[in-house]
Amino acid sequence: MKKNIATVLIAVAAVCLPAVSQAQYVGPTTQLRANSVAEILKKPVDDQKVVLKGHILKKVGKERYIFTDGSAEIRVEIDQEHFPLQRIDDKTLVEISGEVETEFMKSPEIEVDLVSILK
Repeated sequence: MKKNIATVLIAVAAVCLPAVSQAQYVGPTTQLRANSVAEILKKPVDDQKVVLKGHILKKVGKERYIFTDGSAEIRVEIDQEHFPLQRIDDKTLVEISGEVETEFMKSPEIEVDLVSILK
């Protein structure tokens, strides 16, 4: 009986441990990275990951805003749950993280996953 319990515990540990011990790679990558809105607009790459600092200038639709980093302006889509709890306006310096979205016959936009307020 003790042998069966030990076997079951080892099997459960073997199944659970690999899931717990997996980590994500965060080192250098060969993936293209845009450093500014102007670069994104010049050569948009669908699903390209971006992190940009700047200002959300105005709301232009449901969950749609205009963002600028000083180099150019781009439309961004931000779901309500991705906004920080603090209020922000067009003078608040923020960092947005997300992906470039390109659609046929539409200007590129950024689908934002995270908005952080910078101090």
